[in-house]
This record gives sequence, C-alpha cells and structure tokens, in this order.
Amino acid sequence: MRSTGNRRAVIVGIFIFLGLAIFIWTVLTLGSQKKAFGNSITIKSYFDNVNGLQKGNNVWFSGVKVGTIKKVTLIGNERVEVDMNIEEHSLPFIRKNAKARLSTDGLIGNKIVEIYGGTSKAPSIEQGDILNNDKLLSTDEMMNTLAKNNDNLLAITANFKTLSNNLVAGKGSIGKLLTDETFANQLDNTVIILNKTTSNLERLTGNVSRYTAKLNEKGNLANDLVTDTVVFSKLRATVSQLQNVADQSKQILGNLDSATINLNKGLNNKNAPAGMFLHDEKTASELKNTLQNLQAASKKLDEDLEAVKHNFLLRGFFKKKAKNDKENGRVVLDTTVMK
Repeated sequence: MRSTGNRRAVIVGIFIFLGLAIFIWTVLTLGSQKKAFGNSITIKSYFDNVNGLQKGNNVWFSGVKVGTIKKVTLIGNERVEVDMNIEEHSLPFIRKNAKARLSTDGLIGNKIVEIYGGTSKAPSIEQGDILNNDKLLSTDEMMNTLAKNNDNLLAITANFKTLSNNLVAGKGSIGKLLTDETFANQLDNTVIILNKTTSNLERLTGNVSRYTAKLNEKGNLANDLVTDTVVFSKLRATVSQLQNVADQSKQILGNLDSATINLNKGLNNKNAPAGMFLHDEKTASELKNTLQNLQAASKKLDEDLEAVKHNFLLRGFFKKKAKNDKENGRVVLDTTVMK
C-alpha cells in the first residue's frame, strides 16, 4: 500500500511539473510576441478618433512591427491619447519628425498605429516624445466615398451608353463618319484638299528660299538693291523726283480744282457776265436782238456794196480790180504748172 501511495505522489508531481513548465512556456511565448520582456521606451500621439484601437494592438514602422499599444486614454472631447511602447532596437530608425496614423492589419483586421516618414537629419525618438499624426478616414466616410464613386461611375456608364447609341444611330459628326458614306467622302475630299494645300505651301516655301538665296548672288537686281549703295542712291533720287512730280501734279490739280470752283461760282453769279448770260433772261433776249440786228445790217451792207459795183462812177474801178485778180490768178496757175 505504501508503494502505491508513493507512485501516485510521483505521478502527481510529474503532472504538476509538466503543468508549470507549460504555463511558463506559454507566458514566455506570449510575452515574446507582445515584447513584454524587452527593453522599450514610451512615446505618445493624440488622435480625434481611434476607431476601436485597443491596448495591446501592434505598432508598425515600414512594414515591421516595432512595438505595441500601451494605453488608450480619453482626455477630452474628441481627444484621445495613445501611449506606445517602442522596442529599443528600433529607436535608431524612427525620427522625431516622423508621423503616426491609424491603419488596419489587412482590409478588415485589427486597428494598428503606423509610424512613417521622418528625415535622416532629425534625431531619433526618445522617452516621452510626441508624434504628430494624420487623420484617418473612418469606415463610414470611406463607404460614403465609395457610394459617390459608384454614382459617378453609373452616370459615366449611362453617358457612355447614350454616346454609343448615338454613334450606332449615326448621330453627330463621329456617327455620320461611321455610318454616312457621303460625309466620309466629303471628309476624304477635305483631306485631299489639305494635302494639296500643304504641297503648295511647300512649293511656296521652296520658292521663297530660292529667292532669298538669289539675294546673295552678285549681279542680280535684288542683290544690287540690297548691297549697291550707288543703285540705291539713284533709286532714292528717282523716288524723290517722282515725289516732286506727284507734289506738282497735286498742286496743278488743286489749281484746276480752284479754277473750276471759281468758274462754277462765276456761272452761278448773276452779276458776272457769264452768269448773266446763263441766268438773266433779259440780257439773253437783248443779246439775241443784237445778233439779229447785226445779221440784218450785214445783209443790207452786202446789198449796198452790190449796188455800188453797178454805179457808173465806180464801175471802172471794180472792172479793173477784177481784171487784176484774174491776171494774178493765172500767173499763180502758170507758176504752179512750171513747178
């Protein structure tokens, strides 16, 4: 009986020893995962909303776990203080000007604090440092944003559907281009005309280039005009003379214009002789009577001269005069014949 009791005590002792060993191993394993037994410092950061962040959640830097959340404390209205334990071996890589932001471990995983940024010129973090933070969009805000994006995508899809229907129906320029052969032919003709215009422009550019090249060839008129000072001075003198001729012509035309104005004034003036003849009926009538009287007097004078020719006192004179005129006419005729 005594040996059986000792055996039971040994078995119980063994089980107790194994249980203690398993307990110690579990504590050490969990402690190593939470970094509970390593050297660390505590830093802080303040957030408006931690979105369910809890004590014991992880702290990450550049995708590497560098610590855990020590404490989450509500210190005021929409103000939360988060204390973080940072492992000592990670301190040289985290700078004082680094920032902290809330994130998730995966798409729907636990909340974590992610440390990022910082410049190499800044010193490393120390005990009690406070990191600035960026605001993290909440799940509701992200869902609202996704909903707006879905609405915008739906509107874009509807517009694209309408556009594609119009293209198939041949509406608009692009639709006509795809379905209307006439419009397509017109577009082809336009392209052909543009190609011809481009070719003409190229030829024009070539001609201009050749012309400008000839300006450098000596002996050409264009080169002489550009380089020969004698030709240029003669051309300038010719232009000056032409300008003088133009000025004189302008002066002559001005004088003619003045004379025409004066003539028009004289013709329109009833007191002037020309104006009197044109506008005064009495003067015109008197002038007409004077001409009629002169015509009558001339006719009467012819009759008197004819009567004088037949007068016996002067008949001999006129016969002698007629004979002399006849002889002079024959001498002239004989002279003409001799020539």
